[in-house]
Amino acid sequence: MKRKISIDKETAIRIIVITTALVNQILVVFGISPIPFTSAEIEAGVTAVFSVAATLWATWKNNDFTPEAKRGTEHMENLKASKKRKGRK
Repeated sequence: MKRKISIDKETAIRIIVITTALVNQILVVFGISPIPFTSAEIEAGVTAVFSVAATLWATWKNNDFTPEAKRGTEHMENLKASKKRKGRK
């Protein structure tokens, strides 16, 4: 009997990534640089991605600067806490 092999998308992606990493490592061992970037360019790219991610995360958070905004956040937290207490009874 023939068996059907079924590979889900996540497994296929993992296999492709590990195969790419292994091929890259073998090429490096033989002195061939498969990545056409210098270490400085890679470092600059990683730093840029980190900076963008940190900026997006920091601006996404609720930043209260004015006293009114701080009171509003405190009021919202009190409402959430009272809702949780009522739900437990």
